[in-house]
Amino acid sequence: MNRTKNIHDSFKQHEAFLDDIITNYDIKGEDYGNQKRNSLKLFKLEDKTLNVKSFRIPNVVNQVAYRFLRKSKAQRSFEYAKELQKLDVGTPQPVGYYEYKSLFLFNKSYYISEQLECDLTYRELLTDFNYPNYEAILRAFTRFTFQLHEKGIMFLDHSPGNTLITVDNDSYEFYLVDLNRMKFLPMDFSARMKNFARLSKYKNMVEIMSDEYAKCYGKPYDVVFHAMWEEVQEFRSKIRRKKKMKKLLKFWK
Repeated sequence: MNRTKNIHDSFKQHEAFLDDIITNYDIKGEDYGNQKRNSLKLFKLEDKTLNVKSFRIPNVVNQVAYRFLRKSKAQRSFEYAKELQKLDVGTPQPVGYYEYKSLFLFNKSYYISEQLECDLTYRELLTDFNYPNYEAILRAFTRFTFQLHEKGIMFLDHSPGNTLITVDNDSYEFYLVDLNRMKFLPMDFSARMKNFARLSKYKNMVEIMSDEYAKCYGKPYDVVFHAMWEEVQEFRSKIRRKKKMKKLLKFWK
């Protein structure tokens, strides 16, 4: 099994340490978070904490695709993080990525970034409607999303757990994580509204986001709300259909 890697220039002096934590990932580090498909671990490096995401081995079709046709999730995460930094969009500092490949198949990959401690994630806004300055944070998040769209950033995993938020008095900073699904291209109004589909099933939240986005975009509130709510409803319908299908498949087993 061959190993390839790409380390950010600012961490090249720690290459031996990075090699070691990847080689010994299974027996070192501190487990972090609740990942269903992949795993996360934290490692101390001097006064920094590194976050290492281990992507599981893909299915056979994707092992071939990642070996010859597509960039791995780890590589995309690293490259997209650097692109976000160029565009002045918050994301944890990228450190590097590692990949394991055989002659014909792709195996495991790892993405390393600096751990970023936050005050909350967007998900808290879905579970605690009494969070201090709730509406101000939600409106600031909507403005942040508008800026992503203006910069031609289509974050395909724009979902509750993937935006970290730091709070400093009445100032809010936003940082994107889980970066491997992203496109950089101009976004029309339809694509912008679709990008809100995963963020909330609650009408009152969509009303606030629509109001703020309409102010940023210069469109009437009713037009923005109708389009955004329609995308949310369509996404929720897809989820319900998938759940019904899983129940049926489970019943027939």
